[in-house]
Amino acid sequence: MPYLIALALVLAFTANVVMGAIGSGRMFGNVTEMLVLFAAAIAFSVGILRSEARAKSRKTDVE
Repeated sequence: MPYLIALALVLAFTANVVMGAIGSGRMFGNVTEMLVLFAAAIAFSVGILRSEARAKSRKTDVE
């Protein structure tokens, strides 16, 4: 689930950048854009930490 949240936030950021480059206006301001990227990084980090914990848990269960 955290990976999907990170993906959605990165896609929103990318859409904002593309809209700004095309010239049709931006959805987010500078601060909001930074917060979207920060939230995406946090969600991705949570996903990585959960994956590592799950892998470690499986490793200890096998032993």
